[in-house]
Amino acid sequence: MTQFFTAADGAKLAYRDEGQGVPVLALSGLTRNMADFDYVAPYLLDMGVRLIRMDYRGRGQSEFTEAATYTVPQEGADALALLDHLGLEKAAILGTSRGGLIAMYLAAVAHDRLLGACLNDVGPKLETAGLNAIFDYLGRNPAAKTYDAMAARLPDLMVGFANVPASRWAQEVRHHYLETPEGLRLRYDPALREPFLKDFKGDLPEAWPFFEAFAELPLCLIRGANSVLLSAQTAAKMQQLRPDMIFAEVADRAHIPFLDEPKSLAALSTWVAKLA
Repeated sequence: MTQFFTAADGAKLAYRDEGQGVPVLALSGLTRNMADFDYVAPYLLDMGVRLIRMDYRGRGQSEFTEAATYTVPQEGADALALLDHLGLEKAAILGTSRGGLIAMYLAAVAHDRLLGACLNDVGPKLETAGLNAIFDYLGRNPAAKTYDAMAARLPDLMVGFANVPASRWAQEVRHHYLETPEGLRLRYDPALREPFLKDFKGDLPEAWPFFEAFAELPLCLIRGANSVLLSAQTAAKMQQLRPDMIFAEVADRAHIPFLDEPKSLAALSTWVAKLA
């Protein structure tokens, strides 16, 4: 069941808290919401995880604030505020894309609040091709007018994905869009485009010190084999820096794996065991 808490600036933010066991805060992708983890949630709960999810401000059921607040530091502060709200001193983070960037940021500024981290198709170096693909759609309602029309288009639009059943694409469009009489509408604030372009256009600095801040924490990396955002070379360097890091590369997936693939689940199971 969705609940709400209030951030320090008064923003009303949505979250869910399920299960018992080691607390794992699941942080979704840039434009996404708690539904990102619907596919993997039953498996994590069976692994003995207390699964906590949140909608960032400006996404899903959380309050839309303003463009200037849609930043990694603010979203990191909101994540810590949720842990405080729940009375949790520490939690592990399962971070998909943007969520992984937030995890790296928190490792650097609030290392003592983390039990570990699992990064889903993201790392300290982001590839320009992957960022450009995000620029193309960010903040724009799709041309498709219905869920069915959009689901039919996804197999062609989602380059690098294969062997995905039509039912999964049907679920995806319902996670990320609202069907209205005027057509499909985003489930996030279109103003998110402004700070993202500001932060990620031009020469993008690499963030290896933030990755290295995961020192001594159980760490996992899941990569889509066809990802254009996280290169194989960057993943290899991450493994070199952290030889103990659990790693899975998922075939037939680009950015981002759904996390219920067998390889993803095996990596997550090993990671959760280390957390416990």
